Amino acid sequence: MIQLLIAVVLCLGVGGIGGVMTAKSVRGWYLTLRKPSWNPPSWLFGPVWTTLYVMMGVSAWLVWREGAFVGWSATAFVVQLALNGLWSYLFFYRHRPDLAFIEIIALWASILATILLFHRVSAMASYLLWPYLAWVSFASYLNFTIWRLNPRRV
Repeated sequence: MIQLLIAVVLCLGVGGIGGVMTAKSVRGWYLTLRKPSWNPPSWLFGPVWTTLYVMMGVSAWLVWREGAFVGWSATAFVVQLALNGLWSYLFFYRHRPDLAFIEIIALWASILATILLFHRVSAMASYLLWPYLAWVSFASYLNFTIWRLNPRRV
């Protein structure tokens, strides 16, 4: 059970760091950007990301408890988690939706790799990551759209 706690806290910790980098920009810079009509309300992002980070932690734990959180599985998970945090830094802290879009493509690929590698160990572990991939797919399109709507802001 301690492994579950460690995995969830690690994921929530990355989310917390991302939240710190995001907070100032959400109340300032982000409000000045042109956004598409389908942009979700700001209040939605916190609950969605919190849920996804918990699901990521549970997913990692399912693989860990099978003794398979090693090698490529662990590497893919850690890489996607690091890229997740890097995206917040690029988009919100550095105000670079152009670089964030390039980076989120790598994030998307690393999530898919993690899903495929985790599926070899636990189908449930991989299923828990599908909503994350779906959200990052949506976020990628939103990131691209914001970048294109604000070309001179980069």
